Amino acid sequence: MSADASAAAELRDLADAGRLVAEYPRAGELVARLSGAELLRAGRLLARLDTEEISKAHPGTPLVTIGVTGHGTLGALAPALTAQLARHGLVARTVLADFDNYVFDLLDPAGKLNAARPDLVLCVLDPMIVFDEVPVPWRPEDVERAAADKIALIERLAARFAETPGTLVLNTMPLLRGHTGQLVDHRSRARLGAVWREANTRLLRLAEDNPSVVVLDLDPIVAQGVPVSDDRLSTYAKAHLTDDLLFAYAAEIGHLARQLTGRSKKCLVLDLDNTLWGGVLGDDGVEGIEVGDGYRGEAFLAFQQVIRQLGSQGVLVAAVSKNEPELVTRALREHPRMALREQDFVRIIANWQPKHDNLNHLAETLGLSVDSFVFVDDSAFERELVRRELPGVAVVDVDGEPAWHRRSLLRDGWFDVREVTSEDRVRASRYRDETARKSFLDSFASTDDYLRELGVHVRIGPVTEAEVPRISQLTLRTNQFNLTADRLQPGDVLDLMKDPAALALAVHAGDRFGDHGLVGAVLARRDGDLLRIDNFLLSCRVFSRSIEEACLSWVLRHARDTGATSVVARYRQTPKNRRVADFYPRHAFFPAGGEGDVLTFRHPLTEIMPPPPHIRFDEIHESDRP
Repeated sequence: MSADASAAAELRDLADAGRLVAEYPRAGELVARLSGAELLRAGRLLARLDTEEISKAHPGTPLVTIGVTGHGTLGALAPALTAQLARHGLVARTVLADFDNYVFDLLDPAGKLNAARPDLVLCVLDPMIVFDEVPVPWRPEDVERAAADKIALIERLAARFAETPGTLVLNTMPLLRGHTGQLVDHRSRARLGAVWREANTRLLRLAEDNPSVVVLDLDPIVAQGVPVSDDRLSTYAKAHLTDDLLFAYAAEIGHLARQLTGRSKKCLVLDLDNTLWGGVLGDDGVEGIEVGDGYRGEAFLAFQQVIRQLGSQGVLVAAVSKNEPELVTRALREHPRMALREQDFVRIIANWQPKHDNLNHLAETLGLSVDSFVFVDDSAFERELVRRELPGVAVVDVDGEPAWHRRSLLRDGWFDVREVTSEDRVRASRYRDETARKSFLDSFASTDDYLRELGVHVRIGPVTEAEVPRISQLTLRTNQFNLTADRLQPGDVLDLMKDPAALALAVHAGDRFGDHGLVGAVLARRDGDLLRIDNFLLSCRVFSRSIEEACLSWVLRHARDTGATSVVARYRQTPKNRRVADFYPRHAFFPAGGEGDVLTFRHPLTEIMPPPPHIRFDEIHESDRP
């Protein structure tokens, strides 16, 4: 029995036993093994479950509320969303609006859609949203006018949506052969194509100016051969997009929901032999492995180029291989056609230990959770072992055909983010700098001596508009030192900056080895003579330097100096932030009750601990002070 068939059978057994709610995390793992029709069937099965019961049984499983509206019939989207979110360990609560009601859904704050307080609102656009407004007979100029009117309406709706919480998802509209074919001359067809692409370009540019909007480009999906429309369903049921296209669309929403809940991956971990290059290094030698020469060598080279492209945008790249380390280093340094070199990896682990043990060791040395790893290996045995021992690791199946490696890696958008920041582009170099820091640490007899000589300096100041994407990214990607796990989109951060009662602070850090960049944030609010800390975040890259203590001391002193009599801070425990459960009590905060799963702590500001002596605060310009 194939892996897909085995997973589908186990899922059906859970359903027959009435155990899907109780075993929802296991069901999600099984769904992640499925594809095609089996995955859609699993979505229909899970869509029957009560999401409140799932959340009650598994409070640590994120629930994502998704509002669905649009021009056509979209009922097929709900089970597709259920399946795609389940495979990423999420629960989808889908609210389907009435048919062709998207204008009112986006405008009415008390309507069915907005009343559900959705995290994501999907306004699904199809070609008929324009062509239903075109007179008959028509010319490209008629389509141009209708399209311009619709895009202008959507722009107004998006601007209005920016005033509400959540993220609005729009999409480009595929142009159908059934429409181009109605024009008999090629000049008019070309004109129609230009008009249509100009309309889609306006849609795509909406995301540039509106941080609460995401626009999915459907052209790459359609280019893979996914059919756009079925004439019968479009005519009789007003289902203007096929189930196949809606399912592919739902996959993109799954990637977005994963990012929204802080589950994006950070590190790509690669096997080497027959994964990164062809052949076995120990048997074939550096000269004998396949990279760049021959058709298979070209495929491996193309795969390496994709990995290097990902690495340039903040994805950490590491290798875990059963090999001799000296031979691996030689191959990466000396092979003339290798696209990836030693400096492209943040860590290379080559030994004969079990790979799941090496992944745990890699996570420890990088200061990351193994749940942030994507693991690629051509060996089915190694993949299954990692899946069994480390279920949080995303495992990518590649086989003996290297030309498919790129597609397999990119299919699930594991590293998708809303925006690549300047911090992302230098992330790998900053992780590599940690090697120098660790060597420096080894030269000292005590940690205190090391920290004194490390020369840590911190700068705290108001978040600037240029820092908004990075602050949002910290809330979405930081899990270990994230005191409440509140996830903020860029629009939410902008709202904080505009709120006169809010205090949004960015934390920068550096030391003798270089600049760490923007590594943390303190998000607070003034309430009379009380300062409320809503969240405090710090990147795992700068743990064990007492930066968090210095920042807390700074905030407490700022509160006292600006007239506050006490500070109240919130903590919500998650599966990944338990290590900081005692952070506030350890720093002279007293328990002050709580509500639901949120604990509150109070500091009276009578005695404030000084910042650690080894940390220096950099001055900020007076005009930048909060």
